[in-house]
Amino acid sequence: MKNFRAALAAACLAGALFTTGIALAETPAAAPQGEAVLATTEVTATVTAIDHKTRDVTLKTDDGQEISFVASEDVKNLAQVNKGDRVTVGYAEELAYEVKKGGKVADAETVVGGGRAEAGEKPAGAIARQTTMTVLITAIDPKVPSVTFQGPGGNSRTIKVRHPEKLQGVNVGDTVEITYTEAIALKVEAAPKK
Repeated sequence: MKNFRAALAAACLAGALFTTGIALAETPAAAPQGEAVLATTEVTATVTAIDHKTRDVTLKTDDGQEISFVASEDVKNLAQVNKGDRVTVGYAEELAYEVKKGGKVADAETVVGGGRAEAGEKPAGAIARQTTMTVLITAIDPKVPSVTFQGPGGNSRTIKVRHPEKLQGVNVGDTVEITYTEAIALKVEAAPKK
């Protein structure tokens, strides 16, 4: 878990730190229906070193791991970040699915939205992406248990089923609408006063 958190923090902070302008989706994504699986994690770190001229930033996570990177020119609010500031990154992902009788395989549709702090404020931002597609169930193995499905591009994939009781009433030939959502949010807060 530590390596995941460090990698997540590094990727989020180095790549998306202080998110640049993101165009909001023209139409909001519809709320997914059916069963859902949700996972979240949050990483907090302290700015231990920052050089505004070279844009070098070093963070130390609460579990003691250090992460260093060079903030790109896209980081517009870097001047507001100081040694001792706290950086919090939250990541969430959700997989929702709904089995439908009949239906057709449908290409993936993706909606992306986000925002960021105004110029001159402490850096903050969020971005989310939601992808929905419809796949066809081509095989069910209750012994494993697993389901094989065919996607819009003709590709086939077999996945294990965590809760076999959910296969009751599901048949080969049914379609499944799958909605995968992931979101990341970041904020920088001033160092706590001593």
